[in-house]
Amino acid sequence: MDYIKGNKQAWEEAFEHRHEGWCGDMLRRLQSEELPYMNEMLKTALRSLKLKNKAIAQFCCNNGRELLSAMQLGAKAGYGFDIAENMIAQANEVAKQAKLNCTFTARNILEIGDEYNETFDLVLFTIGAITWFEDLEALFSAAARCLKPGGVLLLNDFHPFVCMLPLPDEDAFDPNATNRVVYSYFRKDPWLEQNSGGYMTHHQNSHTFTSFSHTMGSIVNAAVAAGLQIQALQEFDTDIGMTDVYNGKGFPLSFTLTAKKAG
Repeated sequence: MDYIKGNKQAWEEAFEHRHEGWCGDMLRRLQSEELPYMNEMLKTALRSLKLKNKAIAQFCCNNGRELLSAMQLGAKAGYGFDIAENMIAQANEVAKQAKLNCTFTARNILEIGDEYNETFDLVLFTIGAITWFEDLEALFSAAARCLKPGGVLLLNDFHPFVCMLPLPDEDAFDPNATNRVVYSYFRKDPWLEQNSGGYMTHHQNSHTFTSFSHTMGSIVNAAVAAGLQIQALQEFDTDIGMTDVYNGKGFPLSFTLTAKKAG
């Protein structure tokens, strides 16, 4: 569990050094745009769940922007959890300003308390969330425990295949050979980086980010092991946050998984 403590320090450091004004317009966007901070596949999946008057949660919610956006779909209450205390502080401040019934808590997801047992109609994981956990069975078991009978786990993320592709800022990337894979799909060693928050900062962290690759099989099997029933798995050849250089080349780049707790 030491890696989770290290990731907490790394994310808090990265957020402290975020770009000036990053998400400074969150309140305006929440009040003027339809489901901001979401890609189209996530919007489609959330709309299909009919969330009016439901209790919804996001695990690894970052600064709350996606959960706050989802409240537009009529949920009666939202709950966000993340390890980074400064991100959670911003989320709670914006929720208060927007007068949305959302509560954000700084907590290690694997240690979420029994007070949340069978509380949520939806548990949401979005882009880049599950990569911060080595044991997906433990992660999805925590989610399943917090779901009401009949509740849904929704995961929208990068496809595991993406971990095989070099990104444009990596030495292994060749712009003339973008059909080439470089890394093993079955990588076991963790990824160690100083800046995994490149979307919000260029700061080189003193604390190290530790993340893990997971195959599609390990994701599905972990959900099943947690007692969840797979409802749908959709794969797309569109990137949702890394780079667009591989779009439309026939590679699986993103996916949406829906799983249900027996009710």
